[in-house]
Amino acid sequence: MAQFTDNKVIAHRGAWKNENLPQNSIASLKKAIELGCEGSEFDVWMTADGVLVANHDADLDGMPIEESTYKELLTKSLPNGEKIPTVEEYLKTGKSQKKTKLILEIKSSKISTERTLELTEKSVALVQKLGMEDWVDYISFSLDACKKIIELDNDARVAYLSGDLTPQEAKDAGFWGLDYNYRVYQKKPEWIEQAQDLGLTLNVWTVNDKEVMKWMLEKDFDFISTDEPEVLLSIVGEQ
Repeated sequence: MAQFTDNKVIAHRGAWKNENLPQNSIASLKKAIELGCEGSEFDVWMTADGVLVANHDADLDGMPIEESTYKELLTKSLPNGEKIPTVEEYLKTGKSQKKTKLILEIKSSKISTERTLELTEKSVALVQKLGMEDWVDYISFSLDACKKIIELDNDARVAYLSGDLTPQEAKDAGFWGLDYNYRVYQKKPEWIEQAQDLGLTLNVWTVNDKEVMKWMLEKDFDFISTDEPEVLLSIVGEQ
């Protein structure tokens, strides 16, 4: 059984900023693991020929991911020389250790809801095929995708990103937690205690300001997603 770190620090798109690594790259994942982050978040798209890849934007250097084959995407390189990683490669890298979890974000297809759901089904199937249920938490702005994950795996840990469900609505929908922008919690601080009373986990994105980090820690958030994991790790270490 994996013994994952418990320090609340989620590296947003990996730990990339300090060393100018490409976001969502294998290198940024390895750096997050090396730093000892509790989790490393990454974004998932599906190519035209059904390959799952890790990338934040809908395009890779101007090439639309959903309209390109994986072979076509391999003609492009990330700034550090890496090729765009498949999600399988990314997950296998994560499985090589047992300290840092992987936070898998399902991106909403720009083509159709059906395509978003296909991406969702393939993502869950891949996690299950690799036996990585313990390693992977799921997030998405797509309510349809989140509900599909819950339908496919009752035990999946799924948090919703959009910020438009009350804690009670999220609980009723079967969510494990909320993962809202920090401004949502600042505008509706009562949601924090409501979520905690309901047994929902609380994550927040994307917190790069030290004072906001400290506020979230004071409010006992379970996770804090940041582009500055080194900064947050130092603050957590001082507590």
